[in-house]
Amino acid sequence: MNGEFDPMPYLNSRYSEMPISLKFNGTKLEEAKKWQRRLRRTLTKLLGGFPKERCQLEPQILETRQLTTLSDEGQIVPYLRETLIFQSRPNLTVFGYFLKPVSNSDRLPVVICLPGHGRGVDDIVGINEDGSLRDRWDGYQRDFALQCVANGFAALAIEQLGFGHRREEAARRQGAGASSCQPLAGSALLLGETMIAWRVYDVMRAVDYLQTRNDVDSKRIAVMGISGGGTTSLFSAALDERIKVAVISGYFNTFKASIFSLSHCIDNYIPAILRYAEMPDIAGLIAPRPLHIENGTKDPIFPVEATKEAFERLKRIYEVFGASERLTLHIFEGEHEFNGKQAFPFLKNWL
Repeated sequence: MNGEFDPMPYLNSRYSEMPISLKFNGTKLEEAKKWQRRLRRTLTKLLGGFPKERCQLEPQILETRQLTTLSDEGQIVPYLRETLIFQSRPNLTVFGYFLKPVSNSDRLPVVICLPGHGRGVDDIVGINEDGSLRDRWDGYQRDFALQCVANGFAALAIEQLGFGHRREEAARRQGAGASSCQPLAGSALLLGETMIAWRVYDVMRAVDYLQTRNDVDSKRIAVMGISGGGTTSLFSAALDERIKVAVISGYFNTFKASIFSLSHCIDNYIPAILRYAEMPDIAGLIAPRPLHIENGTKDPIFPVEATKEAFERLKRIYEVFGASERLTLHIFEGEHEFNGKQAFPFLKNWL
């Protein structure tokens, strides 16, 4: 009897009726470029837009420490970790860590690292809840910012709005893993904006900040993130062409199979996006820049078969751009977790 009241048949019928008017259908390069320009403009509008003027960054380095991490091979890797802040918007401060190998004094390629839901940025730079340092990479995110350093890259790991250091007081009282996504993303919608736009703009300002440093090569900037960090990575690379390479872990899928059909945090949602584009179309805005995607076979919230389906659709876009070799997919045995086995060779090849 209760099955009669299941709303999913209604939702699926509504999805099938959506025109997805900017779905990629091009066959020629000039058509593809024109499509990108149109979709990028539309996406920016749907997200709620970005500030017309950028405020002063006012960066501050709060602390510098020399630390070590262990590589997968057990080698000791010394690195510098700067704790820093900068202004993204008036009254909005970004917190993060800048990491770089001690042994390398060159202008390094740099990866902007974005954590998913959990304790936030501390959980990708090896900091335990009590402030101590982990001996080994751990957690579902496996300290991937430290893995960047162990692989010879600089890393700028920034706290996403609503996580860790950037939460409102009610979430802090609930514990280290509680986020502020629900009130903040809801507030964004009331303002006609989105949490995705707010987080993407933080990444854009992180690129601005990296361009002020003389120890990184600002022409070789990548973005990497898992889960909610994968969301921001995809949209940031789609909208900011200064990002030269993207790695998306535990996110790339179809909207229909993931956030449309399964319970997800409100920070994932963009009003009316399905009238214009599916997730492979959004990822197509990154073409012809290099993009690596990874997903676990048992990921319960981003189903792997839909990842494969979305990848096939994305491949067609990269083929029109003549950039098939710049797009790769790694399906690994695992759940909703960072893997990185093919991601770091990919970064070394293209960044």
